[in-house]
Amino acid sequence: MQSWEFGRMVRQWRDRLEPSAVGVPVAGRRRAAGLRREELAWLAGISVDYLTRLEQGRSTSPSVQVVESLARSLRLGDAERDLLFRLAGHATPGRDVVSARITPSVQRLLDRLANTPVAVYDATWTLIVANAPYDALMGATTDLRGIERNSVWRNLVGPGTRAVHSPDEQAEFEAGLIGDLRLTAARYPADHRLRDLVAELSVLSPRFVDLWESGEVGRHADPGRRKTIDHPDVGLITLDCDTMIVAADDIRIMIYTAEPGTEDAERLALAIVLGTQRMVDGPQP
Repeated sequence: MQSWEFGRMVRQWRDRLEPSAVGVPVAGRRRAAGLRREELAWLAGISVDYLTRLEQGRSTSPSVQVVESLARSLRLGDAERDLLFRLAGHATPGRDVVSARITPSVQRLLDRLANTPVAVYDATWTLIVANAPYDALMGATTDLRGIERNSVWRNLVGPGTRAVHSPDEQAEFEAGLIGDLRLTAARYPADHRLRDLVAELSVLSPRFVDLWESGEVGRHADPGRRKTIDHPDVGLITLDCDTMIVAADDIRIMIYTAEPGTEDAERLALAIVLGTQRMVDGPQP
């Protein structure tokens, strides 16, 4: 890794990026127009200390995932993203591995949905990024690390989600997730992170092993399905949950909406207000 050049470019790109362009609230006077270090760390899902060490050249082996997250958070174009990967000593991820790439055009779409709960997943159903309304609705995602960000793990091993399912619905949902993961494994046989995920889930979950070995395949969920969310402050909220697939990068954009004028719409709005109020002090390191 060209550690000094990597850190210099990250600082340069951070300095040129206006907080309002990435949805970071601005309060009080600022010495510079660009992003603060703690703001970029929050956007990228890494610690401020680690970002400091990267920028100062004291950490010299950022993972592919960290580089991708920094490129996304800095809103880098294709050429700049390629440069950042090269400076980190990595080849830019190719078509034979699962992509976590959010292109500038897709990011512009996400920006237009800034007041709507939205989460973006890769083809393994690992969370790439979620916006503030999603965190307000479904619980904070910024502190999730590693396998904790994977939906298969969360539903079979971890704490689950705020979505309410009957036992039959939950079983069908789990089967759909794992069937979709099987299709992903067939598309990306060379992806070692995907192989590691399957191996880890096989150790942690007998349910995963049963479903994986059954050989069943299928798509995850109905693209127009409705979900009921049990929110701790406002109670049950029934929403439309639509999933769009960006074919070029094989990522999934999950969007939660309510029919205007309904009680569910009012509850969703209240949940978002309450959740964003808790974040009014801005990102935390």
